Amino acid sequence: MMRIILILTALFHAGFLFSEQATNQKPNILFIMLDDLGKEWISCYGAEDIETPNIDALAAGGMKFNNAYSMPQCTPSRATLLTGKYPFRNGYVNHWDVPRWGIGYFDWKHKENTTFARLMKDLGYATFAAGKWQINDFRIEPQAMKKHGFDDWAMWTGYETGNPASAERYQDPYINTPAGSKTYKGKFGTDVFLDHMFKFMKKHKKDPMCIYFPMALPHTPLVTTPDEPKVSSKLGRHKAMVRYMDKAVGLIVEELDSLGIRDNTILIFTTDNGSTPSITGTRNGKKLNGGKSKEIEAGVCAPFIVNCPGKVPAGVVTEALTDFSDLLPTFIELGGGQLPDDLVVDGLSIAPLILGKENDSKRKWIMALGFGQAKIDQNGVKPRDPFITRVIRDKKFKVWVSKDKKMVRLHDLTEDPWEEINLIESKKEEHSMARGKFSKILFSLPDQDARPLYTPRANNPWDIRK
Repeated sequence: MMRIILILTALFHAGFLFSEQATNQKPNILFIMLDDLGKEWISCYGAEDIETPNIDALAAGGMKFNNAYSMPQCTPSRATLLTGKYPFRNGYVNHWDVPRWGIGYFDWKHKENTTFARLMKDLGYATFAAGKWQINDFRIEPQAMKKHGFDDWAMWTGYETGNPASAERYQDPYINTPAGSKTYKGKFGTDVFLDHMFKFMKKHKKDPMCIYFPMALPHTPLVTTPDEPKVSSKLGRHKAMVRYMDKAVGLIVEELDSLGIRDNTILIFTTDNGSTPSITGTRNGKKLNGGKSKEIEAGVCAPFIVNCPGKVPAGVVTEALTDFSDLLPTFIELGGGQLPDDLVVDGLSIAPLILGKENDSKRKWIMALGFGQAKIDQNGVKPRDPFITRVIRDKKFKVWVSKDKKMVRLHDLTEDPWEEINLIESKKEEHSMARGKFSKILFSLPDQDARPLYTPRANNPWDIRK
């Protein structure tokens, strides 16, 4: 009898210690970002032309944001979320396609380019990235991902000028890993990314993990997928790519379940900007052309969903304000850390909100800024005006700002969600107050935006500015 009591006592203490360890385990963070997809293609946001059941399930079981801002194009969004800094500070005020144009190099040595991955490593996290990077040229620095803080990775290189194979991100994708860059013949890019990610998750399932998955889907070129290989129309291929993206999200959730880490993984789902302009979708009865590279709500107000059973409240729809500059401080707080005293960020953590400890974010306004594609001529990039187009909004009003810091449009988004009625000349008191509020915000920002934080490379034959 005494022996049985001793065994039961030992088991009790072992269980208690296991429970305590599980309670104190830092949460995994898995950040999924699509490439070029607006809310009009996510059914839980009112899309009428497609079903996205796996994303909808994340929203139903978690927290869905209605007022989350990305930047209007690819690389400004990426630089902002990685650094917690707006483009006027990190230099990505335009779509600087580094492997193709050789400008805007994302230098790990520059203080403005400190990434969340480097900070999460300092907190004991295993870090991984898969998908689209686009802000370094791996031919110049094959270990750029490691130097930016990632332990392992599988990244499409981006289109490298002079290397036709690198144009492929879907069929026969050209992908960089710690072993180098190569074509994965007969493979589909998304499947390669998931395979590498799942291997990393299996290897580190007992460690806190920070995983960054900037998915290549559904950016052009519009292609067929392994599930729908015979789709012929442009719109049909786009829909097939969106469905394959949704399937990938479902596979990720299944893998988290199978590894037993689902309820300790905070999964964030969003997109880098609006849809390709040539694609039209229907949302809440409204036909919408893709808003990519535009500061309209369809271009910058991104789908944003946070899910973690038992940690993130389920079935919540929030009007809280947030934008991509908030991601770095949010990850740090979720990981139990604090921002370094000498690190300047523009964002504010939304961790208390997504964990259900607060009912709103600390943001009083959010911002999106960025040009469209850079204009290229035989002499390189044409100079731009120093102050770029930007939009600033709160929960009700949104202002558009010209290059000379002049507010040119004001919209009441609660009454005019499609931004059709310009109130900039309105004499109503609430409109005057809104203009006054945005004017104070605007003139607290720099008069001149940073150009790309570019580090010349003597051995870079792809620099178009030479």
